[in-house]
Amino acid sequence: MDDEIVTHATGDGNSAGDATDGATEGADRVARELHRLDPSAATFGIELIDAAPDSATVRMSVRTEHCNGFGILHGGMTFLLADSAMAFASNAGGRMALASSAGIDWLAPVPDGDVLTARAVRRDGGAGRSALWDVTITNAAGETVALMRGRTRTVNRPTIDPEASR
Repeated sequence: MDDEIVTHATGDGNSAGDATDGATEGADRVARELHRLDPSAATFGIELIDAAPDSATVRMSVRTEHCNGFGILHGGMTFLLADSAMAFASNAGGRMALASSAGIDWLAPVPDGDVLTARAVRRDGGAGRSALWDVTITNAAGETVALMRGRTRTVNRPTIDPEASR
């Protein structure tokens, strides 16, 4: 089942937009429930902006407790934000996906008080259980401050236990 390609019927039989809108709405709903259940998102102030079947955007305001001894954002916090974007994007399809690898390049320091946005986008074709993701992290001015590339693998479990989330 994990490797099969699923097609979605359109509402009127003619409009591909109907299927895309429905898939996006469903993905956003799953990602929002996952976000609600994620204690690290609450702890670090990670906000889910949007999620679609192959992408997600998150945002975080940089707080003093996120910074290192130099007064700039700790690199691990940047990675956490990027990994969160990848997690919400990769799990929005309804099957649990776990990170199997990731690497990040920090391009510019981020000061206390800035606001970061991370956007994860799937880069491979979408078939199979493994997926490749690119995550771009920008500051409040829209400048790219870091880039992450990660890989996820789906497992044979739903993202959210329907019984537990009621």
